[in-house]
Amino acid sequence: MGLYDFTIYDIICRNAQIYSDRDAIFFNQIYLSYREFKEKCDQFASGLVKLSIKKGDRIAVVANNSDEYLILLGAAAKIGAIVILVNFRLQKDEVKYVFRDCSPKMVFAGQDYQKMVVEASVSIKSIKGHYSIGGGGVENKFLPFEVIYSKDGVENIIDIPTETEFVIIPTAAVGGKPRGAVLSQANIIALNVQLMDQYNISSDDCHLCFAPIYHIAGLSWIIAVMHKGGKNVLVDRFDAELTLQLIEREKVTMFLSFSPILKKITDKYPQHFYDISSVRKVGGLDTPEDIERFLKIAPNAKWFSAYGQTEAMAVTWCTMEEKPGSVGRPSILTKIALFDDNGNEVPIGIPGEICVRSPMVFQGYWGMDDENAYTFRNNWHHTGDIGRFDKEGYLWYVKRKTQKELIKPGGENVYPAEVEKIILSHKGVSEVCVIGVTDSEWGEAIKAICVIKEGMTLDSGELIDFVASKIARYKKPKYVTFVDSMPKTKEGEIDRDQVKRDHGGKY
Repeated sequence: MGLYDFTIYDIICRNAQIYSDRDAIFFNQIYLSYREFKEKCDQFASGLVKLSIKKGDRIAVVANNSDEYLILLGAAAKIGAIVILVNFRLQKDEVKYVFRDCSPKMVFAGQDYQKMVVEASVSIKSIKGHYSIGGGGVENKFLPFEVIYSKDGVENIIDIPTETEFVIIPTAAVGGKPRGAVLSQANIIALNVQLMDQYNISSDDCHLCFAPIYHIAGLSWIIAVMHKGGKNVLVDRFDAELTLQLIEREKVTMFLSFSPILKKITDKYPQHFYDISSVRKVGGLDTPEDIERFLKIAPNAKWFSAYGQTEAMAVTWCTMEEKPGSVGRPSILTKIALFDDNGNEVPIGIPGEICVRSPMVFQGYWGMDDENAYTFRNNWHHTGDIGRFDKEGYLWYVKRKTQKELIKPGGENVYPAEVEKIILSHKGVSEVCVIGVTDSEWGEAIKAICVIKEGMTLDSGELIDFVASKIARYKKPKYVTFVDSMPKTKEGEIDRDQVKRDHGGKY
């Protein structure tokens, strides 16, 4: 380790020293102090080394949140291994693509996903071992998480620079296949600093995490709270009553929310009237109506608006009341400029592509040199999003660029091109256009407008089930409309803007 390095493992060591007996993690009725967490990370790291895992090797995880998930991440940080954070909602073929793309040497899977993971990894020659994670039973081919722990060599010092790659997060599939966004330990450390400033995180904070760790939002809030010496309360899946119970019992101060979480919390609240006065900070995506309802039952809480993405997380932020409708001002470690299609910076009030320079900007997409060169052209990270600045320096989100149009049902990212590709593989569909529509339950939902081939019959339920059998269920259309023909541009392509005007709206 160099003179100027400070890593995620250094955070773990520092906390074990100064917050030794303070609670670091709570999961499934088990508390881990910072001392105990470091001990487990050290022993697990030693076990990984004994299994020939070294700096740069990839380890894939398909699992719900758990204490073991964080132990694996801490151990990987110590030895410089790279953890592939796989969305557990993906279908087998999608997981198989991620494995083939990133070539992991080991795979960890929760009990619910082990059968699928075995099927997805059959032809992946890089994988040398399958291990369970998060508790529960162990399927065929899998070994228990505990067998990796080793006390031999726990004191060994491993030279891991801060810029070492830390995680690969497979992002939504722009062109039909996911891209693995690579984040270094330095990226995460910078993000910690920015989040600690944005949300005024202290060692007294308690973060309730039901946002999945595979998502940059869940991962980043966990590590930022850990960096400051706070407590992370983990749940493996969201449940409204359990959430209220944990807020009251653990004195939770902050959490991330995606529609329809707030609605479920506020609907459940009157059944018991839990004390949730400890909540101070909530961020994420939801409707103004549900945010307002929640703030009435959590009188000390503030809602934070922000803009970011896996490739450059949390680059702007503000409280909701500070500038309603905006996504905030640039954060303390971020420079933002808006450019037109010719690479010229646009003036205040004019929409342009949001471009970022920051120590949080990711390292690039795994194995995609051409895509990286385009994304980082002119020495800026090009987000693919359009925004505008007002005179006070607040950023207003406008839309996604046409070629990178994005739909966000319940906080997940879905690119229309991926869903369209699947729908067009159905023998009964000749043309399709997938759009996002405002949805009362999920904030935004997927709608497919389809032309059926002559002589064929097809109903919406059949098509929805077909898509759900091919890709993650959150990517399936919620609404389907059949039409006789599609509007076309003068170039003969489907006119997406006209389709949106004809078939968009609120549902």
